[in-house]
Formats: sequence, structure tokens, C-alpha cells
Amino acid sequence: MSKSSNIVDVYVGARLRMRRTMLGMSQSRLGELLGVTFQQVQKYEKGSNRISASRLQHTARVLEVSPGYFFEGAPAQSAEPGFAEESPQSYVVDFLASTEGLQLNRAFLRVRDPRVRRRIVDLVISLASADDDGSGSSVR
Repeated sequence: MSKSSNIVDVYVGARLRMRRTMLGMSQSRLGELLGVTFQQVQKYEKGSNRISASRLQHTARVLEVSPGYFFEGAPAQSAEPGFAEESPQSYVVDFLASTEGLQLNRAFLRVRDPRVRRRIVDLVISLASADDDGSGSSVR
């Protein structure tokens, strides 16, 4: 996040990317529908450019969500920038906004057997532990 990026703008941008990706829509196509370039869509998604209220409302219509969708779970603004810890929700949004996260989530939701789902989670935890660099971070 750049110095000028606002945490809420970054969050809204991540939600925009997540929804666009969920619909299988390219940045170019979204840009066409919004009347902006794909570069502008990239800037919105990164949070480097703020989306105006009217553009956000239009974007919500195009992506078939309510404008409030972009703010669901948004982090609170910190009075002391630089001292606040990153919200755990931001990791989830970042993950689901990634191509791999979206693919994994879609595939995982198609697995109906709860025992198989548990084994998948255990497998991912095991793989992450094998890659652990000894920093003490854990997946659980």
C-alpha cells in the first residue's frame, strides 16, 4: 500500500477485484462497462485511485451487488496510522481476491463430504508446515 492509499480504498478495491474475478470478468471488460480504461480498473483494485460514489454505484450495478457489498467487513480507520495491526479480515480478502484463492475456494465448496473437507484442510496445514521457515508462524 502506498503512502497515499487509504486502507478503506484498498479494501474496496480488493472487494472489487474479488467480485470481478468471481464473475470471470476481465479488467478490460469491466473497464468497457464502466467507461474507463483497464488501467483505471487496476488502480481502483489496488486502492491507488479512489472510486467516486457515483462510479461505485454504477460498478455495483454492473457487478450485480449492492454498493454496501464493497464495505462489508471493512477495517476501521486507525487514529494512529502506522501503529494499527493489519486486520485478520484483510488476509481473507487478499486471499479470496487472488486467482488461486478463488479457485481453491470454488473447488473446496464443491466437496460435499465433511471428512474429505477436513482431510483437505489437514493436507494444506501439513504442506504449509513443511514449508515453514522456522519463523514461528502457524496456519491454525
